[in-house]
Amino acid sequence: MISYIVRRVLIGVLTLFVITFLVYGLIRSMPGTPLTTALAEMDPTKSIRQEDFERLKRTYGLDKPWYEGYVVWLANVAEGDLGRSIPRKQPVARLIGERIGATLLLTVPSLILAYVLSIPLGLWATAHSGTLRERTTSTALYMLYALPTFVAALYLQLLLAVKLEWLPLMGITSPDYAHMSVFGKAWDVFLHALMPMICFTYGSLAYETRFIKSNMEEVIRQDYIRTARAKGVGPVRVIVHHAFRNTLIPMVTLIGLTLPALLSGAVILERIFSWPGMGSLFFESLRERDYPTIMGLTLMFSFLTLLGQLLADLLYAVVDPRVTYS
Repeated sequence: MISYIVRRVLIGVLTLFVITFLVYGLIRSMPGTPLTTALAEMDPTKSIRQEDFERLKRTYGLDKPWYEGYVVWLANVAEGDLGRSIPRKQPVARLIGERIGATLLLTVPSLILAYVLSIPLGLWATAHSGTLRERTTSTALYMLYALPTFVAALYLQLLLAVKLEWLPLMGITSPDYAHMSVFGKAWDVFLHALMPMICFTYGSLAYETRFIKSNMEEVIRQDYIRTARAKGVGPVRVIVHHAFRNTLIPMVTLIGLTLPALLSGAVILERIFSWPGMGSLFFESLRERDYPTIMGLTLMFSFLTLLGQLLADLLYAVVDPRVTYS
């Protein structure tokens, strides 16, 4: 087990190096730089001298070729420094820390809710496969999965915020948030988070329910399931104890792949709801050509992806005793 983990960690480090190397080269090849983007947003009546512009390029290391800039960035990361955001003049680690809470506020409840609902729904659909109720439910879930989240977000805003005025239209807090009580603040944030949370949840719920059902239908055709039924084992025990346990490996894989989604957020949804999360930060960084922030986010997302895959591989031995890493 130890040798397997060490080997996977070494492969993960090499993978991170390749990913960050390629991404750094790509973003440095994009048209424009943080300085030219900032100059484009300045008052057109003002100008900057060429010598001052060259001095700024040297200050931010933009006068070096991209591969030299990558070496400098990698050396700083090795020392625990993700760099400073060029347009915001703040450490990248602080910017990420300020946005993580808002993203987790949406993604963690949405992920938990999706699995809490999709597992019983998937088992129920398997037990009632072929019935009218199951076909109706599956069709509704398929339609939900096919509905783009940004379309659902716009319809929810139009219905719940504009017409009915039940929920806030966008943002994370109300203008008078600072003057509310502790309970009032929590309730205000919950109301602002409700619509984006619904959009985060329904797509995952539809996909995971269909995922569980398709895996279960493959398992219940196996000989040992027919044997259990022939021995008089009850249908609930056959579905839950015998069949579902043998679909846990693909479930663990799915859960491991959702780990990066906890912090990555959703760019389009966060822009629609003006939610100050990681997705919005990534979009803003790309628009501003903020190289240090883009690289810090890329490093974090890549690390979480590799970590999720490693945890999923290790959990295989927990859910299936036949899997061993010795």
